[in-house]
Amino acid sequence: MSESSIVSLRKAIRGALLADAALTGMLAGARVFDEAPRGTEPPYVTFGDARTRDWSTAGGRGAEHFVVLDVWSQQRGEREALSIAARVQDLLDDVSLTLADHHLVNLRFQQVETRRENQGRFTRASLRFRAATETL
Repeated sequence: MSESSIVSLRKAIRGALLADAALTGMLAGARVFDEAPRGTEPPYVTFGDARTRDWSTAGGRGAEHFVVLDVWSQQRGEREALSIAARVQDLLDDVSLTLADHHLVNLRFQQVETRRENQGRFTRASLRFRAATETL
């Protein structure tokens, strides 16, 4: 049974992020999660919301994905969150990734936004990417 394109895409994104020594240094380890384990203190990156829609053509099946990665920090201000977000953007914008059972046509950065969470205790920088995939 083949993996869904969004699951395959998320695995490839996680692998690319964890393969970068500079990013794992900024995060103090391999701290890229679907959901952070209870009690884990920032900084870390989590997968946020994702949306997928049909992008098929007469030539084959495809999907368009909108993926959010959230960078979490508890340092005062936004500097740490935005620095980590910039590294994530550099690593993923227009990168070529290998996906199981799918071909990544492109992966492009779209936007970043920041906000305070938990009454100002945390800063979250949310990066939004658009990806297009085709089924092999």
